[in-house]
Amino acid sequence: MKKINENTKTYKLFSALLNGEVISQAEAKKRFGIQNIRAEATRIRQKGYAIYANRRVAGNHVEVTEYALGKPSRKVVAAGYKAIQLGLV
Repeated sequence: MKKINENTKTYKLFSALLNGEVISQAEAKKRFGIQNIRAEATRIRQKGYAIYANRRVAGNHVEVTEYALGKPSRKVVAAGYKAIQLGLV
């Protein structure tokens, strides 16, 4: 997997996710100064990590998306190998 530059907001978010934390947009903005957690999650995914976006309804009835590091499913791994086989990657 490709390395993430340690001097970036992306790395700070990745480190928190790697430690098992679940991070929302509001928390990412407050802790790391990240304005768009979705873009940061995409950067981490492009480095080869499985970042999942899970939606839930908070106590104030607002839908919140939380990001977590997970293990890719067999289907996702198989799709990756297929893409490599087809020369797409």
